[in-house]
Amino acid sequence: MMKKHFISNTWVASQAATIPVIDPSTGLNIGEIARGEQQDVDAAVAAARAAIGGTFDGPWGCLSAVQRSQLLYRFFAAISERAEELAAIEAVDTGKSLKTARADAVALARYFEYYAGACDKLQGQTLPYEVGYLVMTIREPHGVTAHVVPWNYPMQIFGRTVGASLAAGNACVVKPAEDASLSLLRLAELAAEVGFPPGALNVVTGYGHEVGAWLCAHPGIDHISLTGSTATGRLVAEAAAKHQCPVTLELGGKSPQIVFDDADLDAALPVIVNSIVQNAGQTCSAGSRLLVQRGVYETLLDALAHRFRALRSGPPALELDMGPLVNRKQYDQVKSILLRAETDGMRVMARGEVHPEAASGGFYQEAVLLRDVPHEHGIAQHEIFGPVLAAMPFDDEADAIRLANGTDYGLVAGVWTSDGARQLRIARKLRCGQVFINNYGAGGGVELPFGGVKSSGYGREKGFEALLGFTVLKTIAVKHG
Repeated sequence: MMKKHFISNTWVASQAATIPVIDPSTGLNIGEIARGEQQDVDAAVAAARAAIGGTFDGPWGCLSAVQRSQLLYRFFAAISERAEELAAIEAVDTGKSLKTARADAVALARYFEYYAGACDKLQGQTLPYEVGYLVMTIREPHGVTAHVVPWNYPMQIFGRTVGASLAAGNACVVKPAEDASLSLLRLAELAAEVGFPPGALNVVTGYGHEVGAWLCAHPGIDHISLTGSTATGRLVAEAAAKHQCPVTLELGGKSPQIVFDDADLDAALPVIVNSIVQNAGQTCSAGSRLLVQRGVYETLLDALAHRFRALRSGPPALELDMGPLVNRKQYDQVKSILLRAETDGMRVMARGEVHPEAASGGFYQEAVLLRDVPHEHGIAQHEIFGPVLAAMPFDDEADAIRLANGTDYGLVAGVWTSDGARQLRIARKLRCGQVFINNYGAGGGVELPFGGVKSSGYGREKGFEALLGFTVLKTIAVKHG
């Protein structure tokens, strides 16, 4: 299997070397993708600019909002029809279980359904001004947008960024992670099949330090959307600043689950577990810190330990609690972090198991529950991107807020309490982009604006807010006397 770039509705071979495609569940090579060069990035950006046209008069740029909506609905229908195919591709490429990959395919389709319906809802305003003037605002697309998509949720992040950008009228150049490009290449092909004009959606594969860097520094890019690490976000922002290109950054997280002693523990338990083992913990919004009021600390940890011991990691087809980590580098990194934590005296309260049918060469990491983790320790401060939950006690509301806000990150938080006043007090004092009360994640939340503060980035994805971010507001003032 050899996959090329997809530029202007055509498969384009790269002249450079290829990159192996590794199945995380076995560690075996199952194919190759193209290793993009500067000329491939140039070609993709040129195709996107031609699709837009110099004054939005290209084959994509001239379409009305209703016409874009119709194309996006056709894309949504095609994705829905091929959901099982897309899930199978995603499972093999990323190692996630088939049930998780199927959920990702459903979410992908929902994004395009949502943004198809939003295309003709982008409205301007008329503004009160001086007598004799009519002042109005209109929203216009940026032009060509770049999308750097990570390996943990390729389809979902494609849906929430590319879907919003296309709905706003932009043409897109997508750079998938080198570890997970296959589903996005198939989606680009599918977009062409349903009638998207050449150049409206382009995918160039390759390494981040090559294709990603060239794309983000390209003067033909008008807006960049990146989901990735905080370190990568800084590099992208620096590159974009050189040509005054706006950026949306959705970066890392060290999100807390805060459990008060009046919480419904039976309701909280499965949600807390799922928020750290979903996608084997390889999730920016993973609930990786557990802050528990002392009155219920031991009770909750005992119940969690029982659940953790029952967790299983294994091949995607077995549809267990977790699949493998995405690659050898991530596997070695998580192992190293856990070894260092145990050397530092961290207490492992419980761990899951790897299924006996898992291939010995696969990148399988069992779920791990650590207790009494000091707030200042790296396990509690830094993103691990693996199924590792760090638990620590707190005394009162002030202590909980101090601990929750006490990292460089600010993406998501969960609060578990039956006290309605406390729910709102805590939510308002937490420094993060999303707060969930007595739930976490809200079932994916296509409609819910998502993004962070501090080192978790800026700008918002999902919902109508993302659509606004992919537009430029223009003010028109007419003096009519």
